[in-house]
Amino acid sequence: MKKNSTNLSFSVLFEDNHLIAVKKLSGDIIQSDKTGDITLAENVKSYIKKKYNKPGDVFLGIIHRIDRPVGGVVVFARTSKSLARMNAFFRDKEVKKEYWAVVEEKPPFEEGELTNWLKKNQVKNKSRAYDVEVKQSKKAVLKYTLVGRSRNYYYLKINPLTGRHHQIRVQLSHMGCKIKGDVKYGAKRTNKDGSIHLLARSISFMHPVKKEEITILANPPVDPLWNEFLNLSN
Repeated sequence: MKKNSTNLSFSVLFEDNHLIAVKKLSGDIIQSDKTGDITLAENVKSYIKKKYNKPGDVFLGIIHRIDRPVGGVVVFARTSKSLARMNAFFRDKEVKKEYWAVVEEKPPFEEGELTNWLKKNQVKNKSRAYDVEVKQSKKAVLKYTLVGRSRNYYYLKINPLTGRHHQIRVQLSHMGCKIKGDVKYGAKRTNKDGSIHLLARSISFMHPVKKEEITILANPPVDPLWNEFLNLSN
């Protein structure tokens, strides 16, 4: 039997006949895993089924994923055609993503590009970053910009240029900038709600059918650090 989560809800950020984008909360999972918890995809399918009074199964294609403790924009396909086209956009690096991170240490430069080789440990569900290519590693590249700081933390905007397992978390940690709450990658302590201070802030792409450029934004959770980050970015 699947377990319900008390932190399993979403808000719709964009919706048409081809795509639906929602704001994922920290703690939600996008597709099923060993926990058996109800997934975000299942909840979105239920929403579509109820809203449009659809008989039978609802098609919902998973285009991309973000980690369970991370919140922010997630886009799903509502048709097989849009799923195929969105998959091609991701494969061809025609999708732009921006993440926001609150980190414990100041980065060495105000902006920079990180290139590492990541190797995933399947048993521990964790990746390790290397400065040179090693066996079974994958190249990971991201750009970051320091946008401000609080008394104890630093605010980074991040543009991942590749999509690797835990990429932002492990690359920032490897640089010495551990994400607040991310004890898996060396943070000092957990956040009380189990989240980490990493947000999938925006995603931009050409609509797969309408051929119009769209950008979808998700606001961060309400807390003093995220509020300050948001004010700095306005």
